[in-house]
Amino acid sequence: MTSADSVLNYTDADLRASMRRAMLLTLGLGVAGSLVLALVLGWPTGALFAAGAVVSITGLYEWRQLIGIINAKLDKEETPRSSGFVLAMFFLRLGFAAFIIYVSLRYFHGSLYALVAGLGLAVIALTAEALRMLRS
Repeated sequence: MTSADSVLNYTDADLRASMRRAMLLTLGLGVAGSLVLALVLGWPTGALFAAGAVVSITGLYEWRQLIGIINAKLDKEETPRSSGFVLAMFFLRLGFAAFIIYVSLRYFHGSLYALVAGLGLAVIALTAEALRMLRS
């Protein structure tokens, strides 16, 4: 199967599995990275990296929920949750992310770059999943 075929045969279940793998990869990279940074640069920097990773994981989770609702609407299927609930949770997660970022910057005086790197873990995980999909 060519990469064009794998993209065309990508189902909703494949998307859910990819998003789950991306969340697990983000979790693994977040734990490993925060431990390494805590040992090398101190616990505040490791905590900032972990905070960024938590925000990345919750972002991936909420996007998976939104994509599930959108795909169900497009396929004219019954949605597992109401759209209003998913949208409300999405905006609550944004507030939660802002709170986590504010608190971590306010009380952990580590490197700001560690927080940004933790926030970027979701991009790295999604890129890895896209490359995995294109390879198969």
